[in-house]
Amino acid sequence: MVEKPQWRELFSEVVTSGLCTGCAACVVACPHDVLDYDDQDGVYKPWHLDIDGGREDCTHGVKGCTMCTRACPRFRSWEGEIDVHKVGRERTEDEVYGVGDVLLARALDPEVASSGQDGGVVSAILLYALEHDLIDAALVSSVAGDGDAWRAEPTVARTRADVLATAGSRYTYSANLLAYPAAVAAGAERIALVGMGCMASAPGAMQVRKAGKIARRLSLTIGLLCSKTFDDRIFDELFDAKYGLRREDIVKMNIKGVFQIWTRDGALHEVPLKEAHAYTREGCVHCPDFAAEHADISAGGIGAFGDWTLLIVRTDFGRTLVQALIGAGRIETRPGDDDPGAVALLHRLAQVSRRRWPDSADPKPGRIPVRPA
Repeated sequence: MVEKPQWRELFSEVVTSGLCTGCAACVVACPHDVLDYDDQDGVYKPWHLDIDGGREDCTHGVKGCTMCTRACPRFRSWEGEIDVHKVGRERTEDEVYGVGDVLLARALDPEVASSGQDGGVVSAILLYALEHDLIDAALVSSVAGDGDAWRAEPTVARTRADVLATAGSRYTYSANLLAYPAAVAAGAERIALVGMGCMASAPGAMQVRKAGKIARRLSLTIGLLCSKTFDDRIFDELFDAKYGLRREDIVKMNIKGVFQIWTRDGALHEVPLKEAHAYTREGCVHCPDFAAEHADISAGGIGAFGDWTLLIVRTDFGRTLVQALIGAGRIETRPGDDDPGAVALLHRLAQVSRRRWPDSADPKPGRIPVRPA
């Protein structure tokens, strides 16, 4: 009898083993609505409703439903499967940040560039894709509208105003896939996903494992370089309690070796990054993917040039899209080697992340030999 892994296996092998990143792909893909998501008190994990089986059981799974395991980007031999689907082959041991071409880019529209985190390129890509009918909507994060400043939440961007309003980084977690039902309810059929590596692998997992309409609709993935995200407690327990930086006074944050925090009075404050480590989100502890290896385009603000975005262009669709933006005068680019420090840092941080994968898990990510930079 052929095994059909379902929620029972996902629960034991991923959700409760420390491998779960909290991306919410399983929740969104579940066709029976028996999975929910806990984002309270730093949990960020799926859970199974008692109306159908119990915490570890799923009656639909017993009957043959495997949709949750098909969607999970950390279930069993995920990396090799998605590599082949996205770029046609598995990565080599030297490709620690995955397969792709590295370049530097920045948006040429001043409004887009100033709204973005570094070079504004992610916003430029989304705007071009929306305006040229390549996508109908994008799953992104926004700041909660309930007065709780800097609490990130999933949202749908459909217009230029939406894209600019949701630009920038927040460093606390937002499972952007949870905005998928709202996008579909509004009629979106071609949907972009913006998210860290844990989320950026989800569309590829769904596509290679044939997870239905959701796999087809997720047509563009933009990945964000990410070493980790932080529990929301960091605002009150560190920034405010130790440095007097109230979350409602913070207007922008960045990480450049230290936690950089800009406040409404125009001042820049720096918090040592080692003080933030205690607030690392649990789902990041074993994540091996710094560079969003399964995105069409990965983007991050590392390196010497603060107004340029480092891009890793990975797929044919990603390359076509970047060339279209260049041709339309939306972005300008330069070789990645113009900033050798950024490329070296990309290698180093990717190596550090890959060593996080535990030996007890599926052997692919953690057991690829990684030579020192």
